[in-house]
Amino acid sequence: MRTYLVTGGAGFIGSNYIHYMFRKYDTEIRIINVDSLTYAGNLENLQDIENRENYTFIKADICDKEAMEKIFEENDIDRVVHFAAESHVDRSIRNPEVFVQTNVLGTAVMLNAAKKAWEKEDGTYLENKKFLHVSTDEVYGSLPDDENAFFYETTPLDPHSPYSASKASSDMLVKAYMDTYKFPANITNCSNNYGPYQFPEKLIPLMINNALQGKSLPVYGDGKNVRDWLYVDDHAKAIDMVQEQGKLFERYNIGGHNEKQNIEIIEIILETLLEILPEDDPRRANVGKQLITYVEDRKGHDRRYAIAPDKIKKDIGWYPETMFKDGIKLTIKWFLENEEWMKNVTSGDYQKYYSEMYK
Repeated sequence: MRTYLVTGGAGFIGSNYIHYMFRKYDTEIRIINVDSLTYAGNLENLQDIENRENYTFIKADICDKEAMEKIFEENDIDRVVHFAAESHVDRSIRNPEVFVQTNVLGTAVMLNAAKKAWEKEDGTYLENKKFLHVSTDEVYGSLPDDENAFFYETTPLDPHSPYSASKASSDMLVKAYMDTYKFPANITNCSNNYGPYQFPEKLIPLMINNALQGKSLPVYGDGKNVRDWLYVDDHAKAIDMVQEQGKLFERYNIGGHNEKQNIEIIEIILETLLEILPEDDPRRANVGKQLITYVEDRKGHDRRYAIAPDKIKKDIGWYPETMFKDGIKLTIKWFLENEEWMKNVTSGDYQKYYSEMYK
């Protein structure tokens, strides 16, 4: 049975990845989920699998060297999928030190723990071991408003926010381990994810939640900043395929081919909510463009991101399967069907779940 160590598995993308892996492999794999349960880590995301014999949760900080080494010493780890990171740009602008600590130092701790466990006396590594570092397209900086301009794996890193700078630093650290030690790893850089379990500080769940409550929908600047949107299940599939078929030491860009301006996203959410909500649902009266409120632009706000996933399609055969019009319906339906989850997250009560479950 292959054992996966997933860092940050209680977060948005990490929890979706764990669900995907158990759907695909069921009892063929074992997953150890390590998460420090910061504000964005929520064990409610995984309560349907917490009693599986082949699933283990460990509350620990990736910056804790002793704790990470102990996990490797006590388990024969075959794969590391490293999601754990501080990820919100606005928070990074207010408190950049936290992002450097977790995203850079934490990555170094994970690399060293895996290297110590997997390296043989002759400097080579145990067979079939691999470390996958999950990163973002934000490390590449900003693209011009040119539909023919894209981020490629060869695009120079040019981060503009403390968040993207910390992720670019961790990318370069992983690259250095691959180059210096021939450490068995890959780097993936993905576009904006959306889907179930996303913490409502991010654009799509924030707009869904605010619209249902008749609250203002804040839009930075002119709302014409462009992002490439990737449904989270498509991302999970790509990560699994890179782990199994990706060439060692390579970087792979994972994009959704769904470029849209932020204001377009908000308008689509409003239209889709009115399409999905029953006619007798009183919340329909709240939903409308009158909620859109333009606010002062974010500091260092990148204008456009767009990924060309040509390499991953050519090398591995992955491509995004979920069109945005379909993915946004799935996402909105999930949030409507899981109102208690949203209520707990926005009130902070989700943290009670851990203390009650593991008291």
